This record gives sequence, C-alpha cells and structure tokens, in this order.
Amino acid sequence: MAEQRPAGRNGVGGGRAIRVGTRRSQLARIQTDSVVEMLQEFYPDLRFEIIAMSTIGDKILDTALSKIGEKNLFTKELENALERNEVDLVVHSLKDLPTSLPPGFTIGAICKRENPLDAVVFHPKNCGKTLSLLPEKSVIGTSSLRRAAQLKKKFPQLEFRDIRGNLNTRLKKLDEKEDFSAIILAAAGLKRMGWENRIGQLLSPEDCLYAVGQGALAVEVRAKDQETLNMVSTLHDGETVLCCIAERAFMKRLEGGCSVPVAVNTMLKDGQLYLTGAVYSLDGSESLKETMQTSVNYPQQPYFDVCTCRMKMDQMMMCSMLASQPRTSLLRPRKLQRTLALNWLIYC
Repeated sequence: MAEQRPAGRNGVGGGRAIRVGTRRSQLARIQTDSVVEMLQEFYPDLRFEIIAMSTIGDKILDTALSKIGEKNLFTKELENALERNEVDLVVHSLKDLPTSLPPGFTIGAICKRENPLDAVVFHPKNCGKTLSLLPEKSVIGTSSLRRAAQLKKKFPQLEFRDIRGNLNTRLKKLDEKEDFSAIILAAAGLKRMGWENRIGQLLSPEDCLYAVGQGALAVEVRAKDQETLNMVSTLHDGETVLCCIAERAFMKRLEGGCSVPVAVNTMLKDGQLYLTGAVYSLDGSESLKETMQTSVNYPQQPYFDVCTCRMKMDQMMMCSMLASQPRTSLLRPRKLQRTLALNWLIYC
C-alpha cells in the first residue's frame, strides 16, 4: 500500500518540509541544491530541508575504489536513511548508483544530463599541453579503472596512478605537489563546481568512453511513496532517461561496477538511439567494443511528466531482453528491437 501524507498545495507535502538526502561533499551539495531549486520552481509553496551525510566511499580514502569490494560505496548510508523515513528523497550522481536497487526503492527521476565526457586537468607547469605532449613517464592520476584502462592503451608512454578524495582534495594534490602531471576528472563535476577554466583537454569518445550515467543526476525515492514520485517526476528529461536506461541495462548485463572497466557512449539522433559499449582488461591491452542501434519514440517536454508517463528504471524490460542473449554475444553488432528503449514507459 502506498504511503500517505496529508496533501498540501499541488497535492504534495502536507505543509512540512520535504527532506532531501545528499552526501556532504561540496559537489554533492551543489548538485542537490540544483535539484531542490528545480523542485522549488514547480512547487513554490513547499519547503525543502537538505540533510547531508557521509558514505563509505567518502570515509575510506586510502584504498582504491575497485579494492573496497562494495557496489554501493556512495549510496548505502543515504538509502538507509531513506528506508528509516529520515529523508523523503535522495539525490545521487547516477554513475554512483548501482544498477540493482535495494527492494522498496526506485529512481523517481533523472535530470537533464551535463556534459558526460572526461576532462584532463593539468599541473600548473603543464598548462597548454595535452596528454600526447607530456614527457614520457609522466604520472596521470585517476581513481577509475575505466579511464586508466583506455588511456593506457591510447598513451602507453604515460603512467597511471590512483588518486582518491573529492574534487577539492584531488585538485589540491595536483597543484601543491609534484606527484602528478595531470589528473582525469568528469567534466560535469568541474562545470558544476565552476571550475571549467581548469579543463585543459576534453577527452572525446574516441579517446575515452565515459562511465554509465556520467553527468546525470538521479533522484531515488521509496517505491510506495506515490506523492514524492509524483513530485519528482517533473524533473524527468526524456533524452537523458533514454540514454541512461540503455547504458544501465548494458552495465547490469555485464554485472559491472567500480571493479570492472566498462565504458559507454550514447547518442540520440533523428529518432535513432546509438549505444557504443566496451569492456576492457585492466591494462587496456584487450577489449570488446561495439555499437548497437534502435529506433525510439518518446514524449517531448512539456508532456514528459507524471500526467503522461512514469519511469521505473529498476523494472526495465530492456534488461530482460539483454539477459536472454549469450554473454559472449553481447557486444556483437546487432540492431536492438524497438521495444528495448520503450518498455520503461508506464502510461496512466
């Protein structure tokens, strides 16, 4: 049975603050503030309270993400608070959210995606250079196996070393020490922090395919909390949802996470959804990479809202179709059936 609260104006909230969970980092707070601002525009009479907390991934900074052994490094504590009714919704970077959610939770909205590409930030002494122009044996910092695997193959003359911490910490390590010639970060995070001027090189998909969901924000809610689902569904961005559901289906089929170098690139053009997916060995010497394509139709704004459809990422039929394919054939070229990208729509 769906959770019920006394309805306020717009049918949401009942006069009390809507509690929004987030990580404590500056970037997480900026991202959450942006989501709350969008919700406030739709629901000006509601009050929102942001509740910040630290996650396992925030606390363990001396170990590579791939060695910690958890898929929910940056989400577990937030989901625990959601389960205990301490918050009403949680804002995540979608790339941090495992493809299989705990029972009782669902993704209520995926917001419009920021630039999903990876970016290179150079040590001040290397300003104006690109990766190809760095001296041999230059050390590049990254906490991502995906980035390291691809760039090792593309730039074998460079060395790649793990670097942990939030954006502020990693930039400080780069600027104040001589340990790294450059570090690789998500362009979206740098832009949201207002640090676009630190981007020395954007890595194209030809150089480095990006992470599943990179650049997109997701709102996680309790699956039976109908009022909150109705509220956050106004944040849906149709194009972003279609691209990200394809990426997450690909990741789920491979059972990937921080410990697997899985990478993607998706594009919607002229009614066609293109997904390029790749899996790499840790040293980048071996890889499987192919592009799949399907025709799609989806509601355009302003019709893409709760009155028209409801997105249930954790129930996506795309996964079941992909699961029917032999694992060895997953990356072979083939045209996906049209229903793959449409089954997430549930019409009222």
